[in-house]
Amino acid sequence: MSERNGSSQLDDPRRVFVLSGPSGVGKNTVADGVCRDGAAVRAVTATTRSPKEGERDEEDYFFVPEETFQEWVEEGRLLEHAEYVGNRYGTPAFSVNRALKKAPAVLLVIEVQGALQIKERWPEVNLIFIAPPSEEELKRRLMARGRDAEEDIEDRLARAREEMKQSERYDHVVVNDTLEDAVKKVKELIRRVS
Repeated sequence: MSERNGSSQLDDPRRVFVLSGPSGVGKNTVADGVCRDGAAVRAVTATTRSPKEGERDEEDYFFVPEETFQEWVEEGRLLEHAEYVGNRYGTPAFSVNRALKKAPAVLLVIEVQGALQIKERWPEVNLIFIAPPSEEELKRRLMARGRDAEEDIEDRLARAREEMKQSERYDHVVVNDTLEDAVKKVKELIRRVS
């Protein structure tokens, strides 16, 4: 698709909202709640990994070869990018611009370092840090997921402490005490801008 080779600029960075926060805080659940009634949409990200069964190109991810991904990096077409378990992931500007045509706002769920990279390039982008009500509650949520060993949970909590220090660099901090309240607060922030 020729749109994939489009601009490296954002059409309206003021309508782009980036959610970050520690593992287990509920970022994706909050984002899903905000998008459920059309208050925002999520942009499709790109990856160099192969599609898993049932995944579709341009819906789940833009599945691109390593060479294309590297070109996008060099041309500045990705808002942010990272490598994870041998595969590369990033957010193409064209995908965000496409999403901006569909809704009042676009939500991106991105880790702290990537979010701060975006803010440096586009200061008008809105950064929202999703914080836990307490470290004890975050630990409880991580344990309740049942996906991590105790040692992994402690590693995630240590990383969470470091990420929480970065929250002061965000435009807004929303405490995810209850999902309903967190979703409502993010929607209010979006309404103020859109």
